[in-house]
Amino acid sequence: MRIRTPDPAGPALMPGSDYIALVDVNSFYASAERAFNPSLEGVPVVVLSNNDGCVVTRSAEAKALGIPMGEPWFKLKHLASDAIPRRKRLVALSSNYELYGDLSSRVMELLGRYSAWVEVYSIDEAFLGVNGTPGQLRQLGRTMKDAVRRHVGVPVCVGIAKTKGLAKLANKLAKHNPDFAGVCHWESIPEEVRDGLMSRLSVVELWGVATRLTKRLNAMGIHTILDLKNSSAVMIRDRFSVVLMRTVLELQGTPCIPMEEERVGKDQLIFSRSFATPVTTAADMGQVMSVYAQQASARLAKHGLQAKVLTAFAGTSHFNQDNISYPSVCVSLPMPTADPVLLHKAANSLCERIYEGVKYVRAGIMVTDLRPTGNQSPLELFENPHEERGIGQLMESVSKKYGRGSIGLGSAGVRGGPDWSMKRDMLSPRYTTHWDELLLVKAS
Repeated sequence: MRIRTPDPAGPALMPGSDYIALVDVNSFYASAERAFNPSLEGVPVVVLSNNDGCVVTRSAEAKALGIPMGEPWFKLKHLASDAIPRRKRLVALSSNYELYGDLSSRVMELLGRYSAWVEVYSIDEAFLGVNGTPGQLRQLGRTMKDAVRRHVGVPVCVGIAKTKGLAKLANKLAKHNPDFAGVCHWESIPEEVRDGLMSRLSVVELWGVATRLTKRLNAMGIHTILDLKNSSAVMIRDRFSVVLMRTVLELQGTPCIPMEEERVGKDQLIFSRSFATPVTTAADMGQVMSVYAQQASARLAKHGLQAKVLTAFAGTSHFNQDNISYPSVCVSLPMPTADPVLLHKAANSLCERIYEGVKYVRAGIMVTDLRPTGNQSPLELFENPHEERGIGQLMESVSKKYGRGSIGLGSAGVRGGPDWSMKRDMLSPRYTTHWDELLLVKAS
């Protein structure tokens, strides 16, 4: 996504800037938790995946304990024992997606004040177009770093270079080398020092270079980032791909990966989750489909889209070889729609294919053939009465005011959450998105 929000009070930076800055939040999920719970500072923290399964984020202290990414939580529970001193005791938290999404939007909005050209690359990092002298750029990096820490409460590192690839590399150095104090301007480093740094880093450390590609490069004698930089771009293109050739050119200082335009529209939207408790009846699966259909309706309305096709699916565990079942149904809707009533009816047709007693551990719906709202073909003459009355918009406005689960179609209006809903036993408060979970500050 690209944001163009120049702040009159900020630096005058224009599109077509000479440099690119990559701003990345350090251990984002863990940092977001610490922003509202300072007692977690200096303590090893991990954030777990859906249903509190595996580690998806580790604080620096957790990494120092040797905890690998993706480690199952049941193997780490002993590290959270009360017998361990508090500063070394592992703290595990469920994924608080509402909090992380809100803090991410705040970080990106704040960064937009320092450049007219911002590409949001992921939930925790963004590229910015910047210009100025080396001194001005280093100062800009420090200003952005301090502003995000002060106004949002999360730490970031900043890498600045002529290309996206080098900005990524500079950010990595800023994050892992304390001499940079969180901000690295690549061109300010003497060339021989830059080459020395690249000679000590494996090619697997590069943006977009995976393990399998690393093995192929190693077989050709290309082991370090410096080796790849000094390779022939044409030879790399012929033996690998144009994408890797661009990486070589980026390392050599030639910009090849442009700032991306915001993508208008989407090809499809998918809503899928694994269950905390298996779903074994058609009635419970109907509740699942009702909830997902309402979520799809809200997302379509948010993006100004309507869907013509809905696919619903479910599945048993891969480890369950006794009762294997993967039912699915594809429904062509009578007209392009974001109406929750029609999506609800279409999704619930899956229930006719559910086997009673079989343990389904996941399900989802996918809406495709998406079109801008109001872009009907001449043959689609009749408007859905529910959309005319704004049922979807009404339900979304109620949900925004009173929270998810406050209103729903049929069995989707479940405030407390059904048994199959995602397990988040160690969920912290959603401090910024739910009125009843706001942080209370008291003066003594």
